[in-house]
Amino acid sequence: MKITVVGAGAVGASCAEYIAIKNFASEVVLLDIKEGYAEGKAMDLMQTASLNGFDTKITGSTNDYSKTANSDICVITSGIPRKPGMTREELIGINAGIVKTVSGSLVEHSPNTILIVVSNPMDTMTYLAHKTTSLPKHRIIGMGGALDSARFKYRLAEALEAPISDVDGMVIGGHSDKGMVPLTSHATRNSIKVSEFLSEERLNQVAADTKVGGATLTKLLGTSAWYAPGAAVSGLVQAIACDQKKIFPCSTLLDDEYGLSDLCIGVPVILGRNGIEKIVDVPLSDAEKKHMAESAEGVKKTNGLLEL
Repeated sequence: MKITVVGAGAVGASCAEYIAIKNFASEVVLLDIKEGYAEGKAMDLMQTASLNGFDTKITGSTNDYSKTANSDICVITSGIPRKPGMTREELIGINAGIVKTVSGSLVEHSPNTILIVVSNPMDTMTYLAHKTTSLPKHRIIGMGGALDSARFKYRLAEALEAPISDVDGMVIGGHSDKGMVPLTSHATRNSIKVSEFLSEERLNQVAADTKVGGATLTKLLGTSAWYAPGAAVSGLVQAIACDQKKIFPCSTLLDDEYGLSDLCIGVPVILGRNGIEKIVDVPLSDAEKKHMAESAEGVKKTNGLLEL
């Protein structure tokens, strides 16, 4: 199992680290445009192998896509990160060109790969990959919902004063501050609806805090977060590589599912060795349907900025 991660910055390096530590891949290739950067990150990570007990080989390369050849899964984290006060949508001008070039180069060397897009604005960058590569739709996946759901569960556990292992919840919709749709009606604490423990007002606050989870961290850190995004990517990669058939909310190209078409947006999917193996239909409340429709309109508006 060979995994390529394009972009050796904080998110890409964290992603490579978590994949290596889980020890399910034979090789991880880190690639970056900055001279020596990926090689240095790979060497640093390999020097943790004996300490962290993994045998995954991590190699780095400066913009040499031949080193990525025959990758089973490719992850695109490259692009400029958010700065305080920026929305994910404001990154589109620069990141669209990067994602188009990177995805094309990856598919050229690994025509049977599964592509995971992390670069922002993520739903639109995933849509761009669909429009500019030859990959079938089940092999192009946008990573947003897995991260947003992890942040949702963090906020739920905080509100419940419960261990996070007791909590389950999911966020669908667009990967944006306004577009996320936290499914509070489906959230549970050990199979019991969280509405049994939390007031409607507190649940609404949890949802609001979840939506600005990335912006909150960007304000605190001065740049985008990396630990949770890297862990979220590694979860998707492992589900695919190990054919786990796990359900994650991912950005996928819809064809009338959830009443939406010709856009990529976060919905629950089953991930296995073929990539997206099934889109799962979850019943939504009237309010959630309304928010999902509004989210889709926001994604389509951003897609309209693409020069296809």
